[in-house]
Amino acid sequence: MDPMPNHSHGFSPVPGDEHCGKLSLSTKTKVCLGITILGVVLLVVTAAVVRVLWPQAPKHKEWKGMGSTPHFSEIVLGRCYTYTQVLRPELRHKDCHKIGEAFMNAFLSKDPCGSTEQDYQPLMELTNQSVPCHKTVLWSKSSELAHQYTGILRDMFTLEDTLLGYIAEGLTWCGDKVSSEMNYESCPHWKEDCRTNTLSVFWNTVSKRFTENAHGVVQVVLNGSISNTFDKSSILGRVEIHNLNPLRVPVLQAWVMHDLDGAHSHSCSSRSINDLKLILNRRNITFTCQDDYWPIKLLQCVKSPEHALCSSAA
Repeated sequence: MDPMPNHSHGFSPVPGDEHCGKLSLSTKTKVCLGITILGVVLLVVTAAVVRVLWPQAPKHKEWKGMGSTPHFSEIVLGRCYTYTQVLRPELRHKDCHKIGEAFMNAFLSKDPCGSTEQDYQPLMELTNQSVPCHKTVLWSKSSELAHQYTGILRDMFTLEDTLLGYIAEGLTWCGDKVSSEMNYESCPHWKEDCRTNTLSVFWNTVSKRFTENAHGVVQVVLNGSISNTFDKSSILGRVEIHNLNPLRVPVLQAWVMHDLDGAHSHSCSSRSINDLKLILNRRNITFTCQDDYWPIKLLQCVKSPEHALCSSAA
């Protein structure tokens, strides 16, 4: 009998026990792999279900024109409140939220090359506004001067001085018939894509209403420093002069303005201006014309007071 027994024998492994660690590790690995595979399968199935139930929004058609103005609806609402609550408080009763909704409904989910006047009729009704007699000012190729003039004489109105013109000036917008969202990437170009686009139809429609409602003598500011002082294809030539009501507008008074340092391409005696006169005469509207109307010329001189053409008063 061994007087000093080997105590290590008490810790001898049970037969087969030497493989326990390896067997345990293999099981854990299999479990982990199983869970991973199951997770991948669940992700694939979930993605497929989501794709079926919630398909991606259709891509907007690409056009040649500039996309919708970012934050369009917010700008429309803000301008409406500014105009009705600050600039023209007599229009405080106008509902800007309804106006904003009507504007959006006029073109969202619709073909941007299939716009019609009817699309904008609800908006027109909500923004109806009267311009005082003798206070209507038209313009063509002379936006800056015309708006400087009405900006000082606050009782004179260009289209952009009315509620709807003020809201829309400088903005671009369009939707798509396959989407309920605005197209911020591109909108139809009136020359390269289509003429019945949302923007062109809008301005034709509001211009028509603006001139149909004009009363008394109407003024028009023209640019005599360009080749097409009176352009028959412009909104003035296509829409506005043909919608003046001779029973309400007896006279159209033209002011042909020239840039201080620009060419005098046309004047009141030019053939281009005579074309305008003939159209108006056929419609029984008297035409008068004045070159470089002094009150507007003064506005040009404010920017260049030292110019030779500004050194003497008329």
